[in-house]
Amino acid sequence: MEKDVVLTPELVSSCIIQPGCFSSGMNLYPHLSMPSHNLMDVSLLSNYIHLQKLELPNNKIKDLSCVSHMPYLVILDASHNEISDFFGFEPLKNLKEVDFSHNHMTKMKDLSAFSSLAKLNLDHNGFSEISGLEQCCGLTHLSLAHNKISRISSLDRLHITYLSLRGNKLERIEGLENLKSLQVLDLSLNQINSLCGLENLHLLGLINMEKNMINEIEECKHIHDLLLLRDLNLLGNPVQEQPDYRLSIVFLLQHLTVLDQEKVTAEEKVSSINKYDPPLDVVAARDHMMHLVYEMMQPHVLYDSTLPSADSPYPMLVLTGPQCCGKRELAHRLCQEFCEYFAYGICHTTRGPYFGEENGTDYHFVTEEDFQNMIHMGKFIQTVQYGGHSYGLTRDAIEDVAKEGLACCVHMELEGVLSLKNSYFEPRYILLIPTQVEQYIGHLSSRGFYTPAQIDIAVSRIELYANTNRGRPGFFDNIIPCDDWEEAYRTLRQVVKEYLLLDEQGKGENNSRASPDTQHRASSPKPEEKPPTDPLRVGSGPSSHSVTALYPSDLSYRHYWTQIQAQLSPEKTPAELTSIRRREQLVREALVGKSPGVYSQLFKSFAQTAPSSLQNHNPRMQFSEDSSSVESCASSALSVASSAGALSGFVEPLDISALGQTLEAEKDNMASGQSPDPPCPGSDQLPAVRTPSSERRPGSNIKPILPPIPTGRKTPAAQSPVPSKESLNPEVREGGDNTEA
Repeated sequence: MEKDVVLTPELVSSCIIQPGCFSSGMNLYPHLSMPSHNLMDVSLLSNYIHLQKLELPNNKIKDLSCVSHMPYLVILDASHNEISDFFGFEPLKNLKEVDFSHNHMTKMKDLSAFSSLAKLNLDHNGFSEISGLEQCCGLTHLSLAHNKISRISSLDRLHITYLSLRGNKLERIEGLENLKSLQVLDLSLNQINSLCGLENLHLLGLINMEKNMINEIEECKHIHDLLLLRDLNLLGNPVQEQPDYRLSIVFLLQHLTVLDQEKVTAEEKVSSINKYDPPLDVVAARDHMMHLVYEMMQPHVLYDSTLPSADSPYPMLVLTGPQCCGKRELAHRLCQEFCEYFAYGICHTTRGPYFGEENGTDYHFVTEEDFQNMIHMGKFIQTVQYGGHSYGLTRDAIEDVAKEGLACCVHMELEGVLSLKNSYFEPRYILLIPTQVEQYIGHLSSRGFYTPAQIDIAVSRIELYANTNRGRPGFFDNIIPCDDWEEAYRTLRQVVKEYLLLDEQGKGENNSRASPDTQHRASSPKPEEKPPTDPLRVGSGPSSHSVTALYPSDLSYRHYWTQIQAQLSPEKTPAELTSIRRREQLVREALVGKSPGVYSQLFKSFAQTAPSSLQNHNPRMQFSEDSSSVESCASSALSVASSAGALSGFVEPLDISALGQTLEAEKDNMASGQSPDPPCPGSDQLPAVRTPSSERRPGSNIKPILPPIPTGRKTPAAQSPVPSKESLNPEVREGGDNTEA
């Protein structure tokens, strides 16, 4: 054992650091450091009254009364000694930092006289409670680690920024509510099972809860609003055994940079959001991917009614808006008035029918089990979870309308719109949005179906739709206020009439068809004037291109939202463009014998920035229809503008006479001994006929003819100036190609 050392002036002189002097010439010894000298009696230090920093760690000191004679002392380190008397010396007004760790103190006393005390370290003593610090207003750093404290108290008035109570007997967090300046909190090695009590400590940047008894991830809700929290340590807690523990914590505390002593990466934050609260775009992408996968697992069917060609998608009209904004009622009314053009697409839902709703008319009401079975069978195009119920639009719902030769009109929430935009359908989207919130709330309340919480959710979604429209130009083709449903329908009716290029005069004259010269004037604008605007475009878009310069395969020919996405996407290389053209040609050949222009004239107008829905349409854009028969009326309806080409150019229907000539040429070749190309495996035993491209331009005096809707004919339909009812509704092919369009 080392021998106890007696403190001598020579020893003190050898341990003095940085001696100095006052301006008057008096010697000054500011810093004395004597660690690990086995000192027991340091009373000699009472003669060194000018000391400012005294370090006596790792000795055997029991009495520090000599410090009372050091009025200039600022820093005192007496750790790892045998001191049992808590501050056993006279108060020192300049004393700021005291380290009494690893001693034998058991009871705290009043330290109000130490007015400058800022940092106090009392680790590894025997304290069972906190007391005597109430008046230490300058105290900012307090460490009481590894004591016997079971309750936090007497800290309410302090401005502590650092507090360590590591290794005590705490079971809950209390007494910290008023520590508004607290930035670092160490409560590790205790028995705490909840984070309750930290809610109001908004300056906290680090919390160490290692090796406690926290069991539930939900405990993090108590520190969710601590926006300055960057470092959280939950190592050694039972909560770490929870599945997806780390992602769950990162999701609840997005501002964390370090969790369990490991850096939180940006990828983890994105993954956590996508898992627990994904953006609407992510939900829509997952929904679309799910239905696509399930559909591919089923026997493939070529939906030729809704995809008659590679150039012109099947026309659809989608009404969207917040809950109970009238979109379902307006869709029914629109389909009733424009029954020659539209039919209502009936969705499926797992909720029960409201008063007045009929199964098979408003919705198909099914059970949750049946709904999930339909998902697994690949029946749906898009599904939405809203209000605790499932809603979905099936392919059959659209196909049933398409086989009638009509455009499909459906309604859905914003989530469904986002999902549908991922599919190959290119509908026109009309947003119905309330502008009078109080009136909207009154309407929801008067129906008696919704709780106050559901009403609040519905009202909050108004801003969601508004933000979507502001943040995504062209996302909606038209916006119609729906505070007054009658006024909203009049506006919607006018929009659709302009969409279909109809006018009241033509309707009043029994739908008489316009002359070729009139068609030429209406469809071919003069070089010096701008083409008419698209009534379903909202806001300003890219400048219009020449009508004659556009082709159906060009992305700018498509829906306005598709135009924007095409402009934002990188320019394709020549090799990519060649590949795209080759694939398009393969699709056309796969649809040989079908009429690619069935819907090519539905929902189409000229390329130009869309005006408001209340703006008048160009009076030149007027067509009249032939009243010879119901079939000719439907033909005229479906031979106007295309949804794919609604912004610019025209897509002409397939010239059936040219197709017939092509078939005759094939027969002549066979008769002369030339063998045609063998058919593709799995396809109908027909020679491959290349669809002739139309060279006609808008303004041509060739009378547009509606060809029969392609529903799987094995031979091309004969040319007919007016399609018959049978050609409008042929039987669906039972054995479709095993390819998906």
